[in-house]
Amino acid sequence: MKEKELKWDKLDNTAHLFPVIAGESMSNVYRISVTLKENIQKELLQKALEQVLPWFDVFRVRIRYGVFWYYFETNQKPAPIVKEEYRYPCQYISPNRNRNYLFRVNYYKNRINLEVFHVLTDGMGGITFLKELTYQYLRLAHPKLKEKLGDGLCSDTSLNREDSYLKNYKKSHKKGYQTERAYLIKGEKLKPLELGVMHGYMPIQSLKKVCKEYGVSINEYLVSAFLWSIYQECLHGMPSKRPISSCVPVNLRPYFDSITMKNFFVIVSAVFHPQKENYSFEEVTQIVSESLRSQINREHLENLFAYNVSNEKNFILRAVPLFIKNIAIRHVYHNSALANTTTVTNIGNIQVREEYQEYIEGFYAFLSMSEGQNIKGTICSYRDTLVFTISSNLADVSVQRGFFRRLSEDGIPVRIETNGVYEE
Repeated sequence: MKEKELKWDKLDNTAHLFPVIAGESMSNVYRISVTLKENIQKELLQKALEQVLPWFDVFRVRIRYGVFWYYFETNQKPAPIVKEEYRYPCQYISPNRNRNYLFRVNYYKNRINLEVFHVLTDGMGGITFLKELTYQYLRLAHPKLKEKLGDGLCSDTSLNREDSYLKNYKKSHKKGYQTERAYLIKGEKLKPLELGVMHGYMPIQSLKKVCKEYGVSINEYLVSAFLWSIYQECLHGMPSKRPISSCVPVNLRPYFDSITMKNFFVIVSAVFHPQKENYSFEEVTQIVSESLRSQINREHLENLFAYNVSNEKNFILRAVPLFIKNIAIRHVYHNSALANTTTVTNIGNIQVREEYQEYIEGFYAFLSMSEGQNIKGTICSYRDTLVFTISSNLADVSVQRGFFRRLSEDGIPVRIETNGVYEE
């Protein structure tokens, strides 16, 4: 019976990359956390995970190695074991451990952490799963919620598993991604597997006021401030042969009416090339906002993923054995990875059902490191607070200090919190 119940599924177009490049030194794992107003009860969190996981086929899989492609297979094992956090975040999730699941759930005091191997889904898919896990936990911890709301998923929660890249693919031969090498931040690194995390909490209304003065969006302002900090702290306001460039992931769902739980995003690059001395922050903000606005439109975004999908659909490439594909993918990734200094991703504003709001303090998210990128930023907001989280494997924190100083100089009050790595 169990053999008959096994199902298999293809990886989405973006996911093909992650199992090829992932390992202990580059995990491709991201974390999304929710902070409650009460301490977590381990047994209830484990029970909540066991109850929620069967609904989410995107998470209830293991990865397999085929002749031509990796593929997913339904994971028949019990849910992963929930543990109290005891090691550094975003470590590699081995396909042969953790009961073969490609995500983990742990907790610390009043915080629930969901860590996801990017092969499963992007940040939007991770948020959907974490919200339902949190709702289920709160219903178990507060029976009055269960009496009022029942025990099912929220009506607006999607379980859709389509590959939206393939569904929205239109033939294109344009290569959308840049390959010019960018300025890379180097320096003394933290110990192996250590990841320094610094959160900056700020009121959204203050941020909006400043952004209005500069004539830019919140996303454009924060990306500009991050690149400005790199320019000031690493280049000391001097010209550079190479541009300072940030990957900026764009959620494609709103542009193509998708509700998929799988990955559906592309990367655009915010580029600032300092060709003279002492650019003002206003100049950098203008350059970065223009760079982003020229790329974030449906036609350009469509071209970006169409080029990738065309390679996947190429009959000759499809027939190439997986081990040869992997060599080619690593080579292409190496070249493209060095085209960006950093990544700044915006998870967006997380909204929860009104009935649960009194129990939830907030959310934040951050990324693991990747080739050439030793520092990254993640934006996440809940209600009236935005959190900009900087994750880094470098011992020096001058970029972080410069970034938060820039915000403070613009009149934005920032409360800073770290995971303790820099205090050791």
